[in-house]
Amino acid sequence: MDFDLARRRFLYQSLTGVGGLALMDLASRDLRAAAISNPLAPKPPHHPATAKSCIFLTMLGGVSQMDTFDPKPTLDKFDNTVMDWKKEKNTDQPNLFAKPRLILRSAFPFKKYGQSGMDVSSLFPNLATCVDDLAFVRSIQTENGNHPAAVFLMNTGIVIPGKPSMGAWVTYGLGSENQNLPAFVVLPDFRSLPFSGSQQWGPGFLPASNQGTVLRWKGDPILDLKPPPDVTAEAQMSEMELLRAYNQEFSAKHPSNPDLQGRIDSYELAYRMQAEVPGVLDIASESQQTREMYGLNDPVTESFGKRCLMARKLVEKGVRFVQLYTPSQSWDGHTEIVKNHTKNAAETDKPMAALVKDLKQRGLLDSTLLVWMGEFGRTPDNPADLRDKAGRDHNTRAMTIWFAGGGVKAGSLVGATDDLGFKAVENIYRMRDVHATVLHLMGLNDLRLTYYSAGRNQRLTDTGGKVITQVIA
Repeated sequence: MDFDLARRRFLYQSLTGVGGLALMDLASRDLRAAAISNPLAPKPPHHPATAKSCIFLTMLGGVSQMDTFDPKPTLDKFDNTVMDWKKEKNTDQPNLFAKPRLILRSAFPFKKYGQSGMDVSSLFPNLATCVDDLAFVRSIQTENGNHPAAVFLMNTGIVIPGKPSMGAWVTYGLGSENQNLPAFVVLPDFRSLPFSGSQQWGPGFLPASNQGTVLRWKGDPILDLKPPPDVTAEAQMSEMELLRAYNQEFSAKHPSNPDLQGRIDSYELAYRMQAEVPGVLDIASESQQTREMYGLNDPVTESFGKRCLMARKLVEKGVRFVQLYTPSQSWDGHTEIVKNHTKNAAETDKPMAALVKDLKQRGLLDSTLLVWMGEFGRTPDNPADLRDKAGRDHNTRAMTIWFAGGGVKAGSLVGATDDLGFKAVENIYRMRDVHATVLHLMGLNDLRLTYYSAGRNQRLTDTGGKVITQVIA
């Protein structure tokens, strides 16, 4: 730990005078004991929570809003029309907008579904049957149109690496309901990991125990989790007890080292997971009907389907935050967007619908918050010289996301974009507002959820976000 930062942290925490030092001594004894016994013990929320767990469905690459959940008939009228965006100054892609561009109609017909009459394109026929359980927001804007920076912003609230991810913040604020499983689980698609990999689910300056734990959907969820055949349970228990005694003795002498405690916690959690994980993630115990519902028998949907089923099983056992990823840039349809979006929707549509319905029929949807989003939206046009391979470019000005469960106002619709779907024009929200809304539904006030680092109280939303109250029941 940097000496200057450690010194400032000590001065900040010490209050003033002898009375402050005495108070700190008494408090540190309690904190030391609590940290050694259980750093992820359940913590009380700031206010009554409507969601106990969150499943974050991360659509990497940037999904086109006007081809999925935000229909724009005007695009049909102006299809193949040249648009002049040269006067558009608010862009981080000036070279793209300096070229002649053609309006591109959507190739995917829309229909209205459910009692809410929600618009869904032909890309999501299964999810369309769940719209009365979803809440759509069509007016999300973001600050960066570059994939790596935008993914960091989505996950950590800032465009550069090094800050804690949202899952880490949630587990820091609330702890975990199951001490034999990780509080924060990540289920990536190993065909292509997100930019910067583990930094996207890292703890940043938070205690190391708040980092995400990656589980695999094929084979053993964690490599080397099972002990060797010749190591008995009794022998392993004796080894753990001896190691725990040494660790506690050493930790008591170095109470200000959070990384040390994090390593100790990780080793002990791994030991407890040996007994818990195989049973929790035993897919073979699921019925054939459930396996079919999630698409496990189809190679197209198998990967995302199994991870959606794993997410349901994990939150069912008290895991606080589960994040699923599509492959990096999978939805990035600069060219041939019909081919691109058809492929990615086919992989995710059926499993996501199954997840919503499965949670609901098990009575878990009310306590589980689902969030679906990518890092930004897409433009209504593309460069004229790419007409034969028509696609859409990055768009920070408009993006559609949806929530479900966990206190969300089912069947609601918030926000609107202009006639072309290029800019949000009504009830505009930013990424920090999405973060504030997730925290609020889970019982956390984004302004009160702080951690002292680098000389100030840090937050996921930095100076604060605006809760999207229209999606809250």
